[in-house]
Amino acid sequence: MSNSFGNLFDSPVGVFCFSLVAQWLAAYFGEFVHRHVRPISKDEREDLNTVQVAILTLLALIIGFSFSMAVTRYDQRKNYEEAEANAIGTEYLRIDLLPAESVAKARALMRKYLDLRIAFYETADQRELGRIGADTTKLQAELWSAILPAEDAQATLARALVIAGMNDVLNAQGYTQASWWNRIPVAAWALMGLIAIACNLVLGYGERSKRALLLLVIPIVVSISFLLIADIDSPRGGVIRVVPVNLIALAQSLKAP
Repeated sequence: MSNSFGNLFDSPVGVFCFSLVAQWLAAYFGEFVHRHVRPISKDEREDLNTVQVAILTLLALIIGFSFSMAVTRYDQRKNYEEAEANAIGTEYLRIDLLPAESVAKARALMRKYLDLRIAFYETADQRELGRIGADTTKLQAELWSAILPAEDAQATLARALVIAGMNDVLNAQGYTQASWWNRIPVAAWALMGLIAIACNLVLGYGERSKRALLLLVIPIVVSISFLLIADIDSPRGGVIRVVPVNLIALAQSLKAP
């Protein structure tokens, strides 16, 4: 996805305004053609009504499928947040299996790592996200060094459990990042937009009354639908976001005496 498309779809209000203007122009262009270029004959009216019903049904189906895609991705992000909190909590307990001299360092690193993961969910600034990503990668390397000291040539069963837990922690972070990149494809947005424009063009062309406000009903309703889909689909740009409640609860429990 290009930066321009990404910025647009990360702004649900921008999606709403852009779709509303595009559909409104299409509806009024259709009305202009009907009034001044090619009026509809009585024989064509019934066929046009059939086309209107068919194209509106298609638009409703595509909006419904897109909404389902957005909700599925939102639920996936929530599930991975819970899985990540469970992996970090389990690994924090398994650190007790390390030698005594390594426990304090590893736990301190794990608490710092947990704070970075919470910041990942709560931060919307792209520069801050870049810093968080760099710090997370650096801290992951430090965690591996803490549980795999160079002088330990032969891992014990206890250390193997700690290593497996750390692997789960890192995998959970990777799954979370992948789910945040998993968005509704640009092609799907383009298809919805084109069909919405075509719907309003046909509706404007078939408009019988001269009340212009009626041509705003479909653009407003469809644009609100696009607003909701974009809001749910955008991990950071919308109002509906995944709040790291499990990670925050874990951090609070680790800081409790």
